[in-house]
Amino acid sequence: MSTFHPATSSRRWWTLAVLSIAQLMVVLDATVINIALPRAQLSLGFSTANRQWLITAYALAFGSLLLLGGRLSDLLGRRNALYIGLAGFALASAAGGAAHTFSVLVTARAVQGAFGAVLAPAALASLTTTFQDPKQRAKAFSIYGALSASGAAIGLLLGGALTQWASWRWCLFINLFFAAFALVGVALFVDAGKSEHETRLDPIGTVLGCGGLFFLVYGLSHAVTSSWSNPVTWSCLVASAVLLTLFILWQRRARFPLLPLRLVTNRTRAGSLIGLFITAIGLFGVSLFLAYYLQNTLGYSPLRTGVAFLPLVLAIALSATVASARLLAKVGPRPLVPVGMILGMLGMVLFTKLTVHADYVGNVLPGLIVTGLGLGLIFAPATASATAAIKQADAGAASALVNTSQQIGGSVGTALLNTLAVSATMRAMPLKGHAASASSHAYEVAKATLHGDAVAFWWSAGFFGVGALLTFALLESGVPELEGDLVPLL
Repeated sequence: MSTFHPATSSRRWWTLAVLSIAQLMVVLDATVINIALPRAQLSLGFSTANRQWLITAYALAFGSLLLLGGRLSDLLGRRNALYIGLAGFALASAAGGAAHTFSVLVTARAVQGAFGAVLAPAALASLTTTFQDPKQRAKAFSIYGALSASGAAIGLLLGGALTQWASWRWCLFINLFFAAFALVGVALFVDAGKSEHETRLDPIGTVLGCGGLFFLVYGLSHAVTSSWSNPVTWSCLVASAVLLTLFILWQRRARFPLLPLRLVTNRTRAGSLIGLFITAIGLFGVSLFLAYYLQNTLGYSPLRTGVAFLPLVLAIALSATVASARLLAKVGPRPLVPVGMILGMLGMVLFTKLTVHADYVGNVLPGLIVTGLGLGLIFAPATASATAAIKQADAGAASALVNTSQQIGGSVGTALLNTLAVSATMRAMPLKGHAASASSHAYEVAKATLHGDAVAFWWSAGFFGVGALLTFALLESGVPELEGDLVPLL
């Protein structure tokens, strides 16, 4: 076991603070722009049909390049990768905030996603190789996991505040402050982290892996705006399946694989990745459907909507920092993650009971608290377990795998749950001329929309339930031993 000196331990916690800010910037940027979209649309004059590209461009670049970004952090060193990711993300944010045309804004969002794909794995890999003592590791990942899990809700709150009090452009400009602070912190506290083992880039694996993920994310995103039967949708998904199959076959024979397959053969690691994937699917029901419900049905302002999500953030923080930090080092991930899944399932069930005139305290708040407590038990232990017992040479690739599972899970959730909700809503819509008055018709439309949301929440609950069974079967109790060549970096 490593010996921790006070100064060295102090530096570790400063490293955690820096890496948490970098991760928060990447996570919240996926949602901070959502609330700003209507104002941006009025400012730049683009159509409602094109509006979704501001979200899709970021998701496409981020999701498809994560595996490459993870391997680059192994090649260049974690600190250099953080420099590149932070600087590129900041410059892209500045360009997007200053954009006067739709094409410039979309391009900036895509570039943000590309540099985010370098930044996110490098940050997690640095955290993985910095904290090795089980107790300190549990505390560090509880904080990091809480920020990752609550990033979407924080993005809604920050986006609402900036849009209402300043301008939609500040939803992008704010990243300059995050990046500047993180760059200084990286220079002061983060070790170079360059692998001493011979590592090279795998060109064929890069093309196959990134191409497969690109078509997967694009196909799922296209299903949201069209349908699952659309030729573009299914052709992209077929292309993705072919490319990813070839990618796996190639990784088995490549000398320097982009994704060493040994990373996914470990039972606990596989269970953790499945847990993160399923949770990302279920979490979509909270972050989007509930945001629309608060604004469109209950009439909340963007800022009030963001504030309404604060109990979720606080519940995640409480669960992750109190329960996970104290229990993970003692009992391992198996008792924690399945319980978190069950709580997530119960939270989704509570949201199925929402009505057109529901009271926030009595109807919305309980679901937020229960779901938040569950997410805190999932993200921190699953992320820590997915990156435990990793060789230093594979830290970047393993961290990219964690981020990829969450990104792809979010894309699957977006496409699947949105399709289910829209279909259910259309079936429940009142026929024209059946309403006695305009107000009566509006009420029936709101009820139909809520019916669609309830269907999505039930499916989310089902995903959490399946996740509880799978993680209970795959995860193990106790803390895995670290492999010999993962030595303290600080």
